[in-house]
Amino acid sequence: MSLSQLELERYDRQLKIIGVEGQEKLKKSRVLVVGAGGLGSPVLLYLAAAGVGELVVVDDGLVELSNLNRQILYRTSDIGKPKVDIAFERLRELNPHVKITPIHKRADKQLLEELVPSVDLVIDALDNWETRFILNEICVKHRKPLIHAGVYGLYGQLLVVIPGITPCLQCLLPRKPAETTGIPVLGPTPGVLGALQAVEAIKILTGYGKPALNKLIVYDGVNGEFTTLQLSRNPKCPVCSGL
Repeated sequence: MSLSQLELERYDRQLKIIGVEGQEKLKKSRVLVVGAGGLGSPVLLYLAAAGVGELVVVDDGLVELSNLNRQILYRTSDIGKPKVDIAFERLRELNPHVKITPIHKRADKQLLEELVPSVDLVIDALDNWETRFILNEICVKHRKPLIHAGVYGLYGQLLVVIPGITPCLQCLLPRKPAETTGIPVLGPTPGVLGALQAVEAIKILTGYGKPALNKLIVYDGVNGEFTTLQLSRNPKCPVCSGL
């Protein structure tokens, strides 16, 4: 899958890093982004800008006024419209070389079972633990890389899951945390974590650099600190111990 002259010019700055071969790998890649909110916005913008071949976006939400402090894909005039429809328009405007597949549905187990096997990598840009655990289980089942992030206030965490190699989300959290509605979030916090998710995705898809394997990266925006915690797989994990 060769690159056109326009693509060579568009991606000039990153070609100096990942090379033409790396860019061609991105162009061949299909990524599923589950959630088009605070985390999904920067992930989708950066992966579209980077030239990932196809972005499949799942979200059943409508744009709300309270989204606009952090969900940077959207504008005031978008209130009341499906997020995936606006994401489709904005991302195609940003990069017409990328295929955008919007799915305005709830990310339930049935839908995720249909979508995950056909992609190369999955991004967890969700805001609830129930769906995160379902997504983690399905990615492990189909051995698809999963990049998880979560935010709260000025804090965030990042976990890269490579089934059979790294801990999965349930290794990290054996019990599902309690759900919280109306989570407090300073707008730039999901921007930081979403950008990190995009970086890890590009590294995995191109083979450039070293992904953040067997680590939990914790962001503390209050004190301006990143902390890296070393992790290991749980040999009794009900999701991934059999791999």
